[in-house]
Amino acid sequence: MPEHLPFAITCGAMLRSAAILVAICCSSPLAAATCEGVSVPAAGTLPPYCQVKVTARPVPGSEIQIEVWLPSPAQWNGKFVGTGNGGYSGAIGYGDMRSALERGYATAGSNTGHDGGDLKFGAGHPEKIQDWAFRAVHVMTETATQVVSAYYGRAAAHRYFTGCSTGGHQALMEAQRYPADYDGIVAGDPGNNRIRLNAGFLWSWLAANKDTSNPLPASKLPLINRAVIDACDALDGIKDGLLADPRVCRFDPAALLCNGADDANCLTRSQVSAVRAIYDGARNPRTGERIFAGWVRGSEFLGGRGGGWSAYFAGQPEPARIDFWRYWVFDNPQWDPRTFDFDRDLATADAKIGYIDANNPDLKAFAANHGKLVMYHGWADPVVPPEESIRYYEAAANAMGGMDKVDSFFRLFMAPGMGHCGGGPGPNTFDALSALDKWVGEGAEPQKIVASHSTDGAVDRTRPLCPYPQVARWTGTGSTDDAANFVCAAETRRPTAQ
Repeated sequence: MPEHLPFAITCGAMLRSAAILVAICCSSPLAAATCEGVSVPAAGTLPPYCQVKVTARPVPGSEIQIEVWLPSPAQWNGKFVGTGNGGYSGAIGYGDMRSALERGYATAGSNTGHDGGDLKFGAGHPEKIQDWAFRAVHVMTETATQVVSAYYGRAAAHRYFTGCSTGGHQALMEAQRYPADYDGIVAGDPGNNRIRLNAGFLWSWLAANKDTSNPLPASKLPLINRAVIDACDALDGIKDGLLADPRVCRFDPAALLCNGADDANCLTRSQVSAVRAIYDGARNPRTGERIFAGWVRGSEFLGGRGGGWSAYFAGQPEPARIDFWRYWVFDNPQWDPRTFDFDRDLATADAKIGYIDANNPDLKAFAANHGKLVMYHGWADPVVPPEESIRYYEAAANAMGGMDKVDSFFRLFMAPGMGHCGGGPGPNTFDALSALDKWVGEGAEPQKIVASHSTDGAVDRTRPLCPYPQVARWTGTGSTDDAANFVCAAETRRPTAQ
């Protein structure tokens, strides 16, 4: 991108050049606006705002679609929020942008450099993989920073980034690779260990389908989940249907072993082995070293409240993200997942596209820039194993010289019973952005974040999310569905090593 965008922020303006295509539209108080094919919702749907659409071509073969939404100067809170994406989708996160705009933030999103949701966009196009992995968000941020300054006549007082899943991956990538882009970052359920996450999907699918005549069916996941909760619910001192820390649960699926013929209320020997392997996680066949965390007990089935294993490997005809291996790693659309070598082939992926991972625990540059990082993860996440966030947080603490030093700018909040980026039986709605804003703007360290759970639109449970390694402990009096009756305290049960 050029150092300064060569246009004035004027409604209806258009500019085209070799590097950028810009369209600017502003909504009126009464009706929607349209100019040059760009539409803006009416102010009755959203507050009046100016929409800037940019096509950026930072390197040959790259074409990144960016939108910047600017509330009216009277409604602007003086700050900016960059938004992330989900999966491998080229869809801009309009929901997150809408939420930011309604709170008075200038905001931006991108399509990560491609359209559509499958991984074929990267076949033969390493520049587009790089756009998705790191470049698009950075270019979006640089562009939006210039647009905000041009429109309001001053820079944003604070710049924040928020995202979950791939958005969480992008959040950590920003902190590691571009530490000056943001003053504060929210990283939710991050899929930042991306190569091994996809290896984990493959491992779990192979485990579930090792016995092709008797695979682990999705129909038995509710059975397993009920048995886990029955066995371990009370370990945290409260029988509430939630596991405060699934690592202390030692439920063995052999407890469900069929005494005779297979039926819907028991597991066969091969199904017991499959569940054990999924809990254990991927391992190197040559060294026995753990490659990737397993999926925790309690994540098997969340019903309509957040999914479960059936979305990615149980009951699926092929592994989730199989095109990652076919098109990004092996360049072979016919590649057979049963031929994968968890030693040799992981090394191949690392050598070819290792840059997509955001695993660097050295956040010294981000901390030196006075950046703050709030990370959260659902303990019942059936997509990204929650232990991966703990692994990264503890690695960052080691790299920074200890827990006290990392806590000065980085807090991790684990959410019992929450699925992937929300959902699940546990409290799963909370405002991490406000906690971050107070930390950055007022120096108020987040000691807890109160989360809520709702049924049919009515809040029926609240609970504090505590900075890891603290956990929420009931005081012993009052309702266990009220956050006011909990305190954040040190964990008293040590999880058993895997």
